[in-house]
Amino acid sequence: MKILACVKQVPGTNKVEIDPVTGVLKRDGVSSKLNPYDLYSLETGFQLAEKYGGEVYTLTMGPNQAKTAIRETLAMGAAGGVVISDRRLAGADVLATSYTLAQGVRSAGDFDLILCGKQTTDGDTAQVGPELAEHLGIPHVTNVLEVRLAGGAEEEEEAGAGASGDMRGSYGKLLVRALRDGLIVEQLVAMPCLLCMEDGVNTPRLPSYRRQKAIREEQIGVMTLDDMKDRNEKAYGLSGSPTQVVRMFPPQKREGKEIYDGPEEESADRIFGLLRERKMI
Repeated sequence: MKILACVKQVPGTNKVEIDPVTGVLKRDGVSSKLNPYDLYSLETGFQLAEKYGGEVYTLTMGPNQAKTAIRETLAMGAAGGVVISDRRLAGADVLATSYTLAQGVRSAGDFDLILCGKQTTDGDTAQVGPELAEHLGIPHVTNVLEVRLAGGAEEEEEAGAGASGDMRGSYGKLLVRALRDGLIVEQLVAMPCLLCMEDGVNTPRLPSYRRQKAIREEQIGVMTLDDMKDRNEKAYGLSGSPTQVVRMFPPQKREGKEIYDGPEEESADRIFGLLRERKMI
């Protein structure tokens, strides 16, 4: 099984500057980390590869410093990784980002399974994974709790209600358990497919120091717009983003505050008096 895990490097701090012109985060030079939600999908890929045989590769999009994210995935056990990095791709919204990733996937090769985290901590849209699947024309399932290869007619019959269409693809089928409106459903999904994993579904492994020392530069590939099959710049970055940020700003901090520390009845009377004084009641 050839598995691709899409990961993202997100700011490791909430003190991030915003470009006043484009309204996007300034990521260059900011301390970063792997998106925590992606660790669960990455661990799912490792477990599937160990159980059924195969390799896990990783893909990310970002500035040149995103190579450190790929290095971390290699230290965890990935066989190789690719960074999509190009100034012409900067400022992309979820649609342009998913389209760029789709172009990267097509250039990277064929995969049986693509795994994504449920969302990222810097955007929280939870849209890139499903949109990536739509660009690739493959089925996808979100909020996945568990995944395994479908083995035998009994499992297929149990998940028959969740399957749709002809699921007898040449890549095989997966039996997936996922959250749907407060319920857990099982369904068959034909590979190649994309799954967005829920958080907390496993315990992500730590990077190995031995693997880290053994990382070779050729394990990390770099793609630019020139490596894409579609090289139309208007489909990427700010130009390819139908969503435009009008204004973005950090929340204002309130410096003044009062703390009432005393008996409950006395504190309640003081709060009531304050509310009346400000004509809030």
